[in-house]
Amino acid sequence: MMADLHRLVAEITAEMSAAAVRGRVADYIPELAKVSPDHFGMVVITADGREVAGGDADMDFSIQSISKLFSLVEALSRDADAVWARVGREPSGSAFNSIVQLEAEGGRPRNPFINAGAIAVTDLVAAGEDSRAGIGAILRLVRDLAGDDSIASDGAVAYSEAATGHRNAALAHFMKAHGTIDGPVDTTLSTYFHQCAIAMSCRQLARAGRFLMNGGIDPATGHCIVSPERARRIAALMLSCGHYDASGEFAFQVGLPAKSGVGGGILAIAPGRASIAVWSPGLSPQGNSLLGTAALERLAHGMGWSVFNPDC
Repeated sequence: MMADLHRLVAEITAEMSAAAVRGRVADYIPELAKVSPDHFGMVVITADGREVAGGDADMDFSIQSISKLFSLVEALSRDADAVWARVGREPSGSAFNSIVQLEAEGGRPRNPFINAGAIAVTDLVAAGEDSRAGIGAILRLVRDLAGDDSIASDGAVAYSEAATGHRNAALAHFMKAHGTIDGPVDTTLSTYFHQCAIAMSCRQLARAGRFLMNGGIDPATGHCIVSPERARRIAALMLSCGHYDASGEFAFQVGLPAKSGVGGGILAIAPGRASIAVWSPGLSPQGNSLLGTAALERLAHGMGWSVFNPDC
């Protein structure tokens, strides 16, 4: 299997690196507009701990909405009932930053992976304290999972997001008016912008996702990060909501739980098989990595990895 995996990752990397159509970078965030769409990186970590990498596997990028996965894990560890009192667990079918849906549903976000839901979850992590406490908690979790204390939030990206994040501010203030957010809006937003600005490589990101591949247990340390039931439920949310209004299409084409970010990264999980991170900055119209999605489709089909495959 490893020989097949090495060959497949090499083929995918060559194909994606040479692709002519690469999508459009997230130029509405000034710092992300500076990133070249020519990059492509991929890392697959198998259940037995072996790593297969291709392309720009060790180049840092802004994980953006992939951070919502880690803030959710942190919030659930503190008070799961409070999380699900604030946000739902249904696919949105709308853009990730939709205000219309939030207004129509009384200020309760549809799920924790759209922006409104993630901001509500981050508010629980921030707990009304200085924003440094909230981002510190999320960073500690990510560093522990990746086994790398060098991981940090990129201040320039966070500032860029704060300067242009008017729609996120509108979502937060609307939820504050409806009681979905408890803490000061400015504190919650500062924490949120800094968590989205966490910079990681594909290798670090794939390592951070290993616990979901392994039923909630970090295979590097043996520590229980979440219970097997919670790991399964998080994976279900990733499959149904992890790609916003393209989640159904991603499930149809790839068949793996995954969370995307507008920095061009995707973290995907083949339960019991692999933790996979891909990065290509050019996005689809829905805000998901165009080539990252294509790469995961090739990998999933080539390896037979799908939650709809009885052998996976």
